[in-house]
Amino acid sequence: MDAPVSHDQNADQVAYWNGPAGQRWADRQAAQDVLLKPVADLVVDRAKLQPGERVIDVGCGSGATSLAFAREVAPSGRVLGVDVSEPMLARARQAAPKDLPVDFVLADATVYPFEPASFDVLASRFGVMFFADPVLSFANLRKALKPSGRLVFACWREPRENPFFMAPLAAAYKHVPKLPQQGPEDPGPFAFASEARVRHILGEAGFTGVGMEACPLLLDAAIGRGLDGAVQGTLEIGPVSRALDGQPEHLRTAAVNAIREALTPFAKGDAVLLPASVWIVTAKAS
Repeated sequence: MDAPVSHDQNADQVAYWNGPAGQRWADRQAAQDVLLKPVADLVVDRAKLQPGERVIDVGCGSGATSLAFAREVAPSGRVLGVDVSEPMLARARQAAPKDLPVDFVLADATVYPFEPASFDVLASRFGVMFFADPVLSFANLRKALKPSGRLVFACWREPRENPFFMAPLAAAYKHVPKLPQQGPEDPGPFAFASEARVRHILGEAGFTGVGMEACPLLLDAAIGRGLDGAVQGTLEIGPVSRALDGQPEHLRTAAVNAIREALTPFAKGDAVLLPASVWIVTAKAS
């Protein structure tokens, strides 16, 4: 399988997103697009895209946000979706209508030679928290923006603000060993949870006027499929799936039962509405 030219420190992430985990995320593309649509809608709204603008979608994954951005800037604008995952980009290319102004490139945004000062907007939904050296990565991305360019992205806030992640994981941990603990600045979902850290990274990379908006949400973990669907979703991707991987069947069964019990209070009809919270981060290129 193809892999992008990447910064040495991002090699682990490139391997992860091009291995079985990346394929699982690609396979769950349709469900993830529904689940995370409220976040994508926030990014689109705050980006205030205009027809004719050129956009970089960082960590575009299977392309839902790239397509949404392209609809906003069409017909004369263009979107470049960038990701390190070949399985997810294959989905993105399949999903893209031929008349939509969007391209996809397999690349590590830390080192990719973007055309300098040629893009209006740098945008992302959860695609920027996995850089080993985020200052270096954002400095490279800023070079691609025009002096008038702007940035907008979504990232997760602290774990305690996100029962969406933590409720099923805490239930699983009653029966299986905990995953290796990540440091607060290690690449991963919560790497940008700290407001101070995000402001420091963007400032060091040359961005100005950084704004951070806390946005609480209710995400339907079931995507309309009821409690069974919510439980199944936790088993397919994410931290619960990693914690249960390779565990004996009796422990997996006990963990699944505990997850079901933990999610039951959040069930409303066919939905399972879990509290979540994201930062919507904005900034200017200069």
